[in-house]
Amino acid sequence: MTKFYIKSDKIFLEDKIFNGYVKVEDEKITEITNSPENGVEVKDYTGKIVAPGYFDTHIHGYHNHDIMDADKEGLLEISKGILANGVTSFLATTLTDSVEKLNAACENVKKYKDECEGAKVQGIFLEGPFFTEKHKGAQNTKYMSDPSTEKLDLWQEKSGNLIKKIAIAPEREHTEEFISYAVNQGVKVALGHSDATYEQAKAAVDAGANIFVHTYNGMSPLHHRNPGMVGAAFTTDAYSEVICDGHHLHPAAVDVVIRAKSTDKTLLITDCMMAGGMPEGNYKLGEFDVVVKNGAATIENGSLAGSVAKLNDEVKNVYNWGLVDKLNAVKMASLIPAKSVGLDDEIGSIKEGKFADINILDDELNVLEVYVNGQRRI
Repeated sequence: MTKFYIKSDKIFLEDKIFNGYVKVEDEKITEITNSPENGVEVKDYTGKIVAPGYFDTHIHGYHNHDIMDADKEGLLEISKGILANGVTSFLATTLTDSVEKLNAACENVKKYKDECEGAKVQGIFLEGPFFTEKHKGAQNTKYMSDPSTEKLDLWQEKSGNLIKKIAIAPEREHTEEFISYAVNQGVKVALGHSDATYEQAKAAVDAGANIFVHTYNGMSPLHHRNPGMVGAAFTTDAYSEVICDGHHLHPAAVDVVIRAKSTDKTLLITDCMMAGGMPEGNYKLGEFDVVVKNGAATIENGSLAGSVAKLNDEVKNVYNWGLVDKLNAVKMASLIPAKSVGLDDEIGSIKEGKFADINILDDELNVLEVYVNGQRRI
């Protein structure tokens, strides 16, 4: 049995900074205390921040690999690569593509997720294919369709019930029935890549959708006579994803989301594609050619094609932009993502009973060490 304490004067709990000890036994956190047990090893990180591991609920790829490649090497390499960014859990994220390719991606995650030695695969996020052409971004319109419970059932069967989240456009046919069905199956429904009206988006939230995909990007904008999807994101109780890489959103736009939603409903995501962690140059996102230059990934028409962002950099950005304090910056990349997909009983914070997924950070929020399931991996 592995047993040790992590000591620090800056332990980031869910709602406060604690000075004391975190007891780790095997894979779990078993105690948060000021009175450590005698004779047990103490790892002293006094002066360093002890934070929960980050959870990226929207990431397509990394280190020249994409989830849609549907190969073992790619999944394992993505898992290992993002660990250096403080990401200890992620949702393997797909694109709008053919049923056959989505089948293969789901089967690949099912087959190899337990062999990942870096960040843990917590499930699958199907980003599409139930979108609409306007605000399509880098999603392929030829594979778009109305929501289908039969297809969802197929992908759940192929993945071994690993689908935790699916994104749809609210203006498609039969969305409210689909949302109700998906939610009853334990799948969170997100809204994005859509030209829905405010009323359509709100009706989708009322039916059970609980997340807006990369808020502002890929959705009908806010107008004072037509609030659009952005207006629905601001005025409903759903979670709002934001990409805080400095390319997708102006810091003031992020500030508006946080003021409207609070940090308890705003989560950081990367939407990272295969060029993450790679040099600038030419890459692919699905069937699209992508050019990465000056930190941004774009397709031929100039649309952003996901990002090459690192989640730890986004945590630093929202703090350095003066939008939140360090505790909330960390929470937006850990606890809030976990809550958005219903996994906060196992991961997302330093709390007794949860997995010991822990980041050691310096005072500038740089990642120094990473623990996954109580084992130091970096």
